[in-house]
Amino acid sequence: MMKQAVDKAEGKPAAAEDRYPLRSVGRALDVLQALGANSGKGMGVGEIAEAIGVSRSTAFTLLQTMVARGFVSDVRIGGARLYRLGLALVHLGDLAVAEMGITQVATPILQQLTDATQLTSRLAVLDDGYAVAIGRVDAPGPFRMTASLGRRELPHCSSVGKSLLCRLPEPQILAILARLGMPKRTEHTLTSPETLLADLREVARRGYSFDNEEDNLGVVCVGSAVFDRSGAAVAAISVTSMRLERSDTDLHHLGAVVRAFADRISHLLGGPAHSALPPLA
Repeated sequence: MMKQAVDKAEGKPAAAEDRYPLRSVGRALDVLQALGANSGKGMGVGEIAEAIGVSRSTAFTLLQTMVARGFVSDVRIGGARLYRLGLALVHLGDLAVAEMGITQVATPILQQLTDATQLTSRLAVLDDGYAVAIGRVDAPGPFRMTASLGRRELPHCSSVGKSLLCRLPEPQILAILARLGMPKRTEHTLTSPETLLADLREVARRGYSFDNEEDNLGVVCVGSAVFDRSGAAVAAISVTSMRLERSDTDLHHLGAVVRAFADRISHLLGGPAHSALPPLA
């Protein structure tokens, strides 16, 4: 009904599905959309009725049914009763994401990232301290920089590894480094915990990381973390390029692009954008 009200305001004919049975289901969904659009401030019965185009009594009946099922919550503030989205939606949202899996959620965004940058993009997770790629979209054209899926990468010289490490507690980071080691892969590899910790603090601050020829000479990767509902970094994405093709300014611009696409995946998982995260202590 909320869409129908908008259509009426714009002079559009009513949608065909509004003429079929189960209109009450459509109205219940309109209630959820109206509450969602209200940014959690809460709405009264009259506001909801007006938003979805029904009478106050109809809105009240819908709301009581949805409160009983946990899809809407109600709270008294002063003398007014306000309604908000209920926690049953959180549970269903978590189940939906779990059923899809992070690879399914992230792959369309990786494709968009590759389309935007013309670079191979990857999705990785932390596994026993290693960064492990679980998804990839290859760049177009005959020349591609590919990387094997499932291969364990040392996190200290990997952009996705740095993004996955940067918001972990320092003792946990040091324990991972002590167990896996920090071998020198190139002349640019960071090989001391102190230097890497300083780099990770900068990664957390700006929201993107570099593997600046630290794993392979001539190759640079730019990564950014993906966060879930709890604010934990559950994955990271990256793009790969030849170093000679990128100035430092280009790399920071690319970092901002990768961060923006990582934020899109975080949003789909119910997680915060980088800009919403608290600064490290």
